[in-house]
Amino acid sequence: MGRQVKIVTDNRRARHDYFILETYEAGIALTGTEVKSLRNGKANIKDSYARVENGELILHDMHISPYEQGNRFNHEPRRPRRLLMHRYEIQRLYGKIREKGLTLIPLKVYFNERGRAKVELGLAKGKRLYDKREDIAARDAQREIAKAFRERQKF
Repeated sequence: MGRQVKIVTDNRRARHDYFILETYEAGIALTGTEVKSLRNGKANIKDSYARVENGELILHDMHISPYEQGNRFNHEPRRPRRLLMHRYEIQRLYGKIREKGLTLIPLKVYFNERGRAKVELGLAKGKRLYDKREDIAARDAQREIAKAFRERQKF
């Protein structure tokens, strides 16, 4: 009987601010205290983004709180972290980012069935203000339809 996926943190704001075109899974190179802090759910990916630098995929501005029981060898909370993907996947992403003006946004951080820390990256295109308004209007309309349907089911 295997373990199930444990979501550490979720970036719900990303789906509001960006159109997510594709999603990718990448491993994260972490230190011991970072893994322990992640297992306690002490992470924030709200303002973070990924970038290709020197052929490597680097995650910037992800905050992992220092581990409470950690000693002087505790980690730096906002250090750039290397993401682990195959070289050809990184090259393909780099081409898409450069060519179309897209960006890589982390959508969630989780531990997979094998207990490995993973990040789900979204290839994203920024939304304009009117796009956000359209999404809000559509969500409100859907909510009204569901409410009317529930009212009708009562009779």
